Order: sequence, then C-alpha cells, then structure tokens
Amino acid sequence: MSRPHPLGVHPRAGGVDVAVFAGHADAVEFCVLDPLPGGGWHERRVPLPGLTHGVWHGFVPDVPPGRHYGLRAHGPWEPHNGHRYNPAKLLLDPYARAVTGPPRPCPQLYGHAVDAGLRGDPSVRDGRDSAAQAPHGVLIEPDFDWQGDTAPKHPWSRTVIYEAHVKGLTRRLPGVPDRLRGTYAGLAHPAAVEHLLGLGVTTVELLPVHAFAHEAALLDRGLGNYWGYNTMAFFAPHPPYAAAWRAGDGDPAGPVAEFREMVRALHAAGLEVLLDVVYNHTCEGDIVGPTLSWRGLDAATYYRMDGSGNLVDVTGCGNTLDVRRSRVVQMVLDSLRYWVSQMHVDGFRFDLATALARGREGYDPDHPLLVALRTDPVLADVKLIAEPWDLGPHGWRTGQFPPPFVEWNDRFRNTARDFWLIGAAREARGEPADGVRDLATRLAGSADVFEASRGPAASINFVTAHDGFTLADATAYEHKHNEANREDNRDGSNDNRAYNHGVEGPTGNPAIMAARRRAIRNLLGTLLLSAGVPMLQAGDESGRSQQGNNNAYCQDSPISWLDWELQPWQEDLLATTRHLLRLRREHAVLRQERFFAGRPVRPDGTKDLAWFGPDGQEMDHSRWHDARLRSLQMYLHAPVRTDPEGGEGGEGADGGSLLIVVQGSHGPVEVTLPGPPWAAGYRLRWDSVLRRPPAHSRAPVPAGARLRVVGPAMQVYAVIP
Repeated sequence: MSRPHPLGVHPRAGGVDVAVFAGHADAVEFCVLDPLPGGGWHERRVPLPGLTHGVWHGFVPDVPPGRHYGLRAHGPWEPHNGHRYNPAKLLLDPYARAVTGPPRPCPQLYGHAVDAGLRGDPSVRDGRDSAAQAPHGVLIEPDFDWQGDTAPKHPWSRTVIYEAHVKGLTRRLPGVPDRLRGTYAGLAHPAAVEHLLGLGVTTVELLPVHAFAHEAALLDRGLGNYWGYNTMAFFAPHPPYAAAWRAGDGDPAGPVAEFREMVRALHAAGLEVLLDVVYNHTCEGDIVGPTLSWRGLDAATYYRMDGSGNLVDVTGCGNTLDVRRSRVVQMVLDSLRYWVSQMHVDGFRFDLATALARGREGYDPDHPLLVALRTDPVLADVKLIAEPWDLGPHGWRTGQFPPPFVEWNDRFRNTARDFWLIGAAREARGEPADGVRDLATRLAGSADVFEASRGPAASINFVTAHDGFTLADATAYEHKHNEANREDNRDGSNDNRAYNHGVEGPTGNPAIMAARRRAIRNLLGTLLLSAGVPMLQAGDESGRSQQGNNNAYCQDSPISWLDWELQPWQEDLLATTRHLLRLRREHAVLRQERFFAGRPVRPDGTKDLAWFGPDGQEMDHSRWHDARLRSLQMYLHAPVRTDPEGGEGGEGADGGSLLIVVQGSHGPVEVTLPGPPWAAGYRLRWDSVLRRPPAHSRAPVPAGARLRVVGPAMQVYAVIP
C-alpha cells in the first residue's frame, strides 16, 4: 500500500514508493528513464494512482539505484489562475537526492512557446517534449558509513566563520591534486584543512551547494552562475563540484558520497560546516522562464502570485516561493532536516531571510516557518543565521529575527568601513569625519541592534562578504569595475563605502600601498576584536583582489578563485590575521556571551567595560558626541576567577584584561594609557602600524604612560594587574 508521505522517491523491496505534491493536477506520472544505445531515452510512464490532500502517490516496481527518473503532470493550462500544466515537459522531483548536471537552456525546456532565442508568448502552451534536455532525478542508495562522525558543536562565543566557495577556495591551492581542485574532495584535502586550522577559524560557511542551474542570459554572454544562488534541487548537492562527476565516471551518486566524505573530514579536524541556502526563489525565474519542476507541478501553490497569475517578486530573481503555504513550508523543513540528519551539516545561513518570513501582512517574526525552525527537534539544535533583509517593501529587518537565529549585521559592516575608509577619505579632503561613538557601539557587540536577552552572539560581524568588494579592493577602489560581467558595468551596488587612498586601482606608489595595507589591518582588527561572531570572507586574510569587481556572481575565473601565490605583504597580512585570531582564542573578554554592563565589578570601582579618551580620562557625554574626536581607548576587564571555596582567585584564567586603542586620525596623537587602579602596566600585543606581528613580546609600559600613536591605527595591550 502506498502512502502520501514521506514526499519524494524512497526504495523498498521490489521498487520505490513515490509521493509528489501537485495540488491542482488532474494526474501525475512517474517516468523511469533508461538510456538507449544510440542516444536518447526509453521512458516508462507509470500513473500514480493515489491522491491524498494534493499528494499523488503510488508504488512503482523495478526501479534500481542509479536509475534516472522524472515526473509528468497533467492539468489545466490557465496562466491567469497560475496553472501551467504541460505533460510534454519532464519535471524534476523537488525531493530528488541526486540529479544530473545543470541543463543547457533550449526551447524544449519552456512550458510556453518560445523561438530559438527563447522569446515567446507565455500564454501559449508548447508541445515539444523535454525529456532529452531536462534535468533528471537519480535514485541513490541512502546508506553511508559515517565512521562515528561527531559534530564539533562550537558555541557561538567561540565561533569564527569562514565564508568560502567550494570551487574558488581550492581551484588553485598548491598541494591539492589537479583532479581534486575546486571540488568537495579538494576542500576535504589536508592542504585545505591545514590552511583553515592554521588560520584559526572554527566554521566553514559554503556558498550554495544545492544543485543549481545557469541563467540563459548568462550563458548567452559566455558566462555562468558562479555563486549558485539559482537553486534547481533543494535536496541534492551540485554535481559539478564533485571530482568524480567532473572525471566523467557517470555515477550521479558520486556527488552525494563525496559531499558526505568532505563533511566527515572537516568534522574530524574540528571544523563545522554551514550551508548558505536559497529557499526564497528557484531557478525557474520569472513568468517567461523555463518549466523544470515546481512551475509544472503546482505553480499556483509554490510561488507568490497576484490575483491575475502574475508572480510577486521580493527577491530580485524573478519569483518568490510562497512560504505562506503549508506545503512550501514542509518542503523547506524537509530539505533542512535532510541536510542535517543525512548529510551531517551543522547549520544554515538563510539568503534573503525576510522573504521566508513574510505573511499576509509583511514580515512576521512568528511566521510558521520561523516557529518551526525554532522548535523542530532536529533543526533547533543547529546554527541558524538570517540574512535579515530582502528587496520587498520594508525588507530590512536587522535585529528583528527571533532567537535562536543570529543575524548578519550590516550595521557593523557599514560602521567599520565608514570609520576607517570613508572617514579617512574625508580627512584627506580636509572635510569633517565622524567620531568614535558608532564604532564603539559595534566593538562592544551592537547592543543598540539586538535585545539584551540575545547578547552579542546574535550579531554576525563582517566587513566584507561574497557580494561587494573584497577587503583589499575596498581600500583600492571607490567605484565598481564589473566590465567582465558584460553588463556595461550596470550591475552591482554603487554604495561601496570604500576609499582608494588617492588612486583608483593598482599603483606603484609606496605611500599609497602602505596606507591601503594599514587600512586592511585596521578593518581586520575591528572585525576580529569586536564582541559578536566574526565572519571572514575567504581570501581577505591574504589580500585577495577581484580587480574591482563588486558583483562577481558570474565569474568562474581567476577573478573569483583564490590566488595562493602570495607576495611578501600578503604573507605578512596572513600572519596578522592568524595573530588576531590567536588573541581572540586566548582572551575570553573578546568572546562575550552577554552585553557589558558598564558598571563597577571590582571593589576598586573598575568596570567590566570602560571607555577612555586619548588623554586617559573616561569618556563623558560631550566627548561621545564630538565628531572631531577620532581616538578612543576600550578597556575590557577580565572576570575575577572564583575558587571552589568561594574566594577570589585573581584574574580570569582565560587571557586576562585587555586595552584596545583606536586612533582614526591621520598623523600622530598623544595617548595616555589609563592609570591605577585600572592597571599597573601594559604590554603591547598588536599594533596595526606593524606590517607583521612582532616575533617577540615587547617590554611592559607603565600605567599612565604617554605614547605617540601614529594613525590611522589600532593597538592591543595586555593589562598587567
């Protein structure tokens, strides 16, 4: 007896159980595909006899592992009602665990009539069969030997995220064999793992690995979708990222096994794996896009539409999945559970998360999907990260997602770049620059954005991400240079918050290059020393450039791939990044789980967090609002350790107290370090003026010492009690 659940195709003795949602269809056929000797496919069509609450289901005999399959849905062609049923089109199972590679756009893939240029009338149904051109699902064996795999489960307070692209990270990495470069296996290779561990990150966040397709417009320009935000299958890993698939061994199950092996290897090294997931839209695009899966099964349910069957788009990608519908919510949750339970990933970053939380009246923090994610016994135990905006009305919702979600903090990015880059540019022009108040708020964990109960760990701090300039480019370009995208430089953001330090792009001027590299170090210091969860974009640790391209989504090329042949200044920057992450590991005061109280915590009246001006005096109201003041000292008090008998045991065992000096002005500023009772002395641990961290510890400096700090610069001092 067949059942309407679970959805998808599941093997059992003699065949498979099939269940697919197509709520407005008149009939659904399961199609078993066998390759013919001369090319093409022999197709066995089996009608699914059962219909329960919109789910068509049945048992299909003789479907062994490795067999290709698809679906055909019969029903009304009523575009004005959102119905676009066309049984001539072979459809991909939305629950397929393995798929063939991305399809090449062609007229057969379109449910409506189009010409050779893929232009046509979306109201006229097309009769050409698509089985030979459409992506196929592939039946795979569910078993895998995880060999006792255990998730690292790093607490948020100790998490450092490394945002990376599977292909771009290892495409040119020395030590990785050529056949493994740019693949899941390449990421699992000891050479890649060694870099990640040596850097000091805990968690790898991968740009989309759900199987995706390339837009026809990109292929027409000789490009492709490199980032992968164009999902074709929510349960299947992208086949071209698998070494076995690229080698052409013909085993569509290879990408699934290779992905699992990658996760197992990274876990064994103590590294978590997060996936950047795109549940807000699909690769079927706008109303003139192809019919590959959801559109042919039940477009009126899967997609947001108005009363005339027109798509409502808040993603900028042509369509938006309708998470107001229970079956769409189910698909998202089933996909997430699969990646956790069967692929062992440790969490997710939700692209354009506001689109997933839009109810009838706009954004709803108690949206059913968000409630389910927070309470599901599988998903509530993994890391959940929201990109808290979309492109719809009132789409920016930073700080408004409910726990346990943490959020990308765009205010951190903007403030850090405004202070170190825009402020520096204004000073160079003789214009007034902003003061230190906003930067101090970000250093302390962005308590103005996140509720006190959530703490600093609710903030994913970043200064760059995959979209926008790299860190090095933000100091070398002020304007986007996206000509390689072949869109006449119209694409990409114009709000770059960048400063080229006097020359746009490459220069041989040593003074400009020194200023750019110091700015990179200041931004890295701000990122890695602030309260919250830092996210480092792959390559920023060594000054990677995209040649001024701030929207390299279509650049599967050296523009996007990491270059591992480092110049001496890049080696120095890598050493600096490692040093800053070592400081973060060694000092608990940099990994706060709660917001600072700013109140006395010691009998001597010293506070857990104190702010001092450059004169060594505590900041007052007037100085906080002085836009001319661009120097600040941040004192972080380590907690008093308590022994088991209840007595005080001195400074916290995890690193001790720190003093962070920020000097945002050009030229020298005299800084007086706080005197007693705050400290007896200080020892310099890092200075952004230095191209490379010192190999040996510096001599201690007495409390109250007056120092000449040449800016723009940051310094970190260990406090001698």
